[in-house]
Amino acid sequence: MLEKLHHIGMVVRDLDQALALYQGIYGIEPSLIYESPHARAKIAFLPLGEFRVELIQPLDDESAAGKFLGKRGEGIHHLAFEVEDIDACLSELGTKGIQLIDKKSRVVRENERVAFLNPKSTHGVLTELIQED
Repeated sequence: MLEKLHHIGMVVRDLDQALALYQGIYGIEPSLIYESPHARAKIAFLPLGEFRVELIQPLDDESAAGKFLGKRGEGIHHLAFEVEDIDACLSELGTKGIQLIDKKSRVVRENERVAFLNPKSTHGVLTELIQED
């Protein structure tokens, strides 16, 4: 069902400052930087082998990342696992009693669909499922 850990999402106040740390200190260059209208956030992905770190700067206080930042400050927001068939996975998890934030997957970028699981069902960890076509 879950194939591998895809990325860890981290909420940051200032994406440019966070990128300066990852690029200047750690020597990791972003593979992708974009603004997500759906998430209302500026996002950067930094590859570490097959794994990625996702840096998320909220663009407003009412976005999911903005609410997280206001309540908890900067830090780890979610874990994302790659799956082969996201809709089948959601269906199976639902029948096993996992609470779903997204009952159906949604396209966030070309060739990429995601869905989130409720942290109440995953020991307090917001979990993202991701299928790359």
